[in-house]
Amino acid sequence: MQTPWEYRYAHRASKMGSSVIRELLKLTDQPDIISFAGGLPAPEVFPVKKFQEACNYVLENLGAKALQYGATEGYTPLREMIARHTGRYSVQVTADNIMITSGSQQALDFIGRLFLNRGDYIVVESPTYLGALQAWNAYGPQYISVPSDENGMVVDELEDALRIGPKFIYVLPNFQNPSGTTLSLERRKKLVEIADRYGVPIIEDDPYGQLRYDGDHLPSVVSLDSEYRNESNGQYSGNVIYMSTFSKLLAPGLRLAWVIAPPEVIRRLVMTKQAADLHTSTFNQIVAHEVAKGGFLDEHVKVIRATYKERRDVMLETMDEIWPSEVRWTRPEGGMFLWGILPEKMDAAELFKSAIEKKVAFVPGAAFHPTGGGHNTMRINFSYTDPDATREGITRLGLLLREEVFKDAKKKYLYD
Repeated sequence: MQTPWEYRYAHRASKMGSSVIRELLKLTDQPDIISFAGGLPAPEVFPVKKFQEACNYVLENLGAKALQYGATEGYTPLREMIARHTGRYSVQVTADNIMITSGSQQALDFIGRLFLNRGDYIVVESPTYLGALQAWNAYGPQYISVPSDENGMVVDELEDALRIGPKFIYVLPNFQNPSGTTLSLERRKKLVEIADRYGVPIIEDDPYGQLRYDGDHLPSVVSLDSEYRNESNGQYSGNVIYMSTFSKLLAPGLRLAWVIAPPEVIRRLVMTKQAADLHTSTFNQIVAHEVAKGGFLDEHVKVIRATYKERRDVMLETMDEIWPSEVRWTRPEGGMFLWGILPEKMDAAELFKSAIEKKVAFVPGAAFHPTGGGHNTMRINFSYTDPDATREGITRLGLLLREEVFKDAKKKYLYD
């Protein structure tokens, strides 16, 4: 039965949908299920005591400022700290290149609100981050998928997509969500060159860049773009909008992220944010600055890396031991996820139902493919569960996969 509200919603509301992952998490939010479904940091690494000390300090010494309205761009000392940190690892920027947002999801939404008209094209990797698709779907874009492999987006196949005239290219170069793959240095350079030649901006989403466990750090796409343009004045004005977050470095409950872009883009994003929520929580920003300053963040990231590396290694070792050879998976050098690829005829959504019966969960991969496909893929998170639970859960999945592979082989034998 249609309610009185149905005909009052804006047309764009028809493009909105629930997050597949959030809906799945409702099924897995049971104490007896070992869940590899959520993209959750390990709560054991949250610096709770440091936050407690910082909250007390801020309320005692900066309470009036912390509880007041703040600048839309964000707390200046925090933006300046991000600029210094970015200069160490990436591109030289100033606070004028930075805006603080209420999590990366808000930054993605603002980018959609600022740039997208209904029917505009966006180039994405396949698979790509589901949260970005959910943020932009309400604005009515069309997606052009470029395939990816173990070295990230296949940039050699990008030019055909750019000839259509997309608004921007969206890429997660480091330990991509969902696949865990990393865009190679050669492809990063080629991406910058091709995007510049066609005049198409790049959105670089980098929540996991500091969570590298193996191999050498690779320069960010925004820094390679700055080099390509031979910028040296510390005022980035290039072709890339860069995003990152404190959710993976401190705690997701803070809802703190940041955007780095040319000052003219930041000014437009500021106007967008003013219309949405005026500014990100002043208290959270000042507390985060107190926690992160003085070198604490650098030391804390080492703890996170060690914890997640151990969990990733346990997961990969168990998969090597238990999982059938017919199933393939990525071997990420960092981040929080790996990607499973089942035999072509297997359906990960059906496997998920059986896995829940075995009290273990993952995310079926089809939702990460905006133009279809991926029915036989699965995203698996390794950061949240402890090593013992990881070993048990991956063993359950492995035994289930062996059963399914055997069933397929038996069917093939009977019908051949």
